[in-house]
Amino acid sequence: MKKLWSKILLLLAVFAVAVIILFPVLKEMKLGMDLQGGFEVLYNIEPLDEDEEVDDDMVNATYNTLTKRIDVLGVLEPNISIEGKQIRVGLAGIDNADEAREVLSQTASLTFRDTNDNLLMTSDVLQSGGARVSEDESGKPVVALSVKDRDAFYKATKQVSEMEDNRIVIWLDFNKATDSFKTEEANCGSLNDSRCLSVATVSQGFSSDVIIEGNFEEEEVQNLVDLINSGSMPAKLVEVSSESVEASFGANSLDKTVTAGIVGVSLICLLLIGLYRVAGLIASFGVVIYAALTFFIFWLIGGTLTLPGIAAAIIGIGMAVDANVISFSRIKEELYEGKSLTLATKLGNKNSLSSIMDGNLTTLIVAIILFIFGQSSVKGFATMLIITIFSTLLIMVGFTRWITRKIVETGVFEDKVKLFIGVNPKDIPNVNKKEKRTKYFYKNVDFVSRRKIFLSIAVIIAICGFISLGVRGLNLGVDFKGGTAITVQTDESLKEKAVTKDIKDMGFDVYDFEVGNAGAYTIKISDTLNKSEENDIKTYFSDNYEATADIGVISDVVKNNLIKNAIVSLILASLAIVIYISLRFKFSYAVSSILALLLNVIVTMALFCIFELEVSSIFIAAILSIIGYSVNDIIITFDRIRENINKNKKKNPDYKEIVNESLREVFNRSIITNVTTLIPIVALIFLGAHDIINFNLALLFGIVTGTLSSIFVASQIWLEIVKRRNPDKEKKKPKYEIKDEVDELTIKGINS
Repeated sequence: MKKLWSKILLLLAVFAVAVIILFPVLKEMKLGMDLQGGFEVLYNIEPLDEDEEVDDDMVNATYNTLTKRIDVLGVLEPNISIEGKQIRVGLAGIDNADEAREVLSQTASLTFRDTNDNLLMTSDVLQSGGARVSEDESGKPVVALSVKDRDAFYKATKQVSEMEDNRIVIWLDFNKATDSFKTEEANCGSLNDSRCLSVATVSQGFSSDVIIEGNFEEEEVQNLVDLINSGSMPAKLVEVSSESVEASFGANSLDKTVTAGIVGVSLICLLLIGLYRVAGLIASFGVVIYAALTFFIFWLIGGTLTLPGIAAAIIGIGMAVDANVISFSRIKEELYEGKSLTLATKLGNKNSLSSIMDGNLTTLIVAIILFIFGQSSVKGFATMLIITIFSTLLIMVGFTRWITRKIVETGVFEDKVKLFIGVNPKDIPNVNKKEKRTKYFYKNVDFVSRRKIFLSIAVIIAICGFISLGVRGLNLGVDFKGGTAITVQTDESLKEKAVTKDIKDMGFDVYDFEVGNAGAYTIKISDTLNKSEENDIKTYFSDNYEATADIGVISDVVKNNLIKNAIVSLILASLAIVIYISLRFKFSYAVSSILALLLNVIVTMALFCIFELEVSSIFIAAILSIIGYSVNDIIITFDRIRENINKNKKKNPDYKEIVNESLREVFNRSIITNVTTLIPIVALIFLGAHDIINFNLALLFGIVTGTLSSIFVASQIWLEIVKRRNPDKEKKKPKYEIKDEVDELTIKGINS
């Protein structure tokens, strides 16, 4: 008993440490703008010189410059990410989006040119952060610049000194299309009227520091110094999309999502305890430890928590529980075969390991593809999903299974099997008395005999799905159509006809008007608004309805990238799964998996089409998550089929019976696992934020159809492939047997 208490105290100590870590980490977690409000903008990076090309050095230099510049805004933890030749800047918690956009969009590109506007030098010749406020001989404020590349500076000034007009002109953000020294000469040196900062006569080449003189006020000089020191931008930033979220929206979303998470996790723990008693209680402790580790790692790497990220963490809990459900199911099977609890636990953990690892690795493949090709919230979702997989392996596969085995090895529960894992001792045969197993699940259920009906239904569903998608099409959101989404929060009632007419009078085309919860409305227009038009829209709702309006703009550039990345992600995920399953199993398993997954995706998309649910960028994350999760389910079924084939010593095994037996063995596990995953998803649908309801509905549709396809489609397709490769060699017996010799008729009294 002492050994048992030592193990329990160890479990409680780890649990206590997890709880102690969890709450401070959640409190200190960096929140995305969908949880605390803020401003997000996506820029295209374009070279200052048309003859140049955007390379990695230019992208990285621009990234570093933006990072420095954001400090001017007072944003402590900005979220800046490089996406190819684009940069996404998320400024959570910022109040003034216009001010943020103004500071970010100022390129602060200093260039040195001759009076014919030919480029001589860029800001690369200057020391980083080397601008300072100084005074000239008369006491006027000037900007002093420290030169870094003195050789280049000498060559350029030497070249100017030998020109007929030997003056050098310093420009801020020179625009080739509109700026010229000939037109700006009169205003050069006035920050308010011209981007021409200064002009100086050069009589010889020199390599000393530079003074920018002009008719500057002291405040103007200080602002110019701050702007230059924040980084002389090596490229132009062209805004292609933007979004702002009110803080009240974010706080409301966070409260709802956290509530949904607590309810979902609590229900999972109650289900585990109800099904597996003490073992389920241990797994429930493991769930909390797993959650603490997941959020701790996410905080440690500086992740920004968003609504999709929280959804990934909560869904990950359901998937993590699967590791224990598989192990517990195997332990119960060993007990039904007459093994002791200690031996059953050892064998159950051992036999379940390959299924758990295969399932998590395929999900990891999908998550990595999502991370590489995803953008913004999709990338955050993928990051959290990757972390949940590692947390699952460390806690639910490592620690929880280890502590369960150690508690079993104390021997306290050897004669209390029902208390420990919910198995009735009457169902455990005594092998010493040569008793055989009596407890079987679904013994009389034949999953295989009607496989052609199942497959025919699957084909019909797929055809109907294709027809539905072809006729009605998907309800594409702003992410895939381009345009602007306006989220309005007001206590007043908005009338669709009146608002649509007013916006149309402003020159914009409304194509969707959606009524949400608690005075929230979403209005979508096909036009891509500029800064001035955004302000007009906000003013309209503020003046007429005392409403706040959050505006998200998606340009054609972003739309095209999203579509391209979505297609590439789906193709790569499918190829990666085929390769992995082919290596771990056989190609026949891979083909069966992909066909089942294709059906799963088609059904999910068709349901979105039928119910006219909006498809946004996060929908792609949902589809790929469904693929990863469904593959996990299919692999566990295939792993059991492969195991039963290896056990069968016949040269020509009965594949029908093997598939039937395997499906009976995994059916309970599939139902329990999918219920534990669906619990948090359903909680998020009914209690969570409205922003990600379509994402959760996609997961709901996908997991339900995935469960059915893993049982009734994937394994049945595999059986058909194998049966065609290995046709039965037995010939059917005729109804009437014809003999070579005719038996003599025997008649009593005559020949008998």
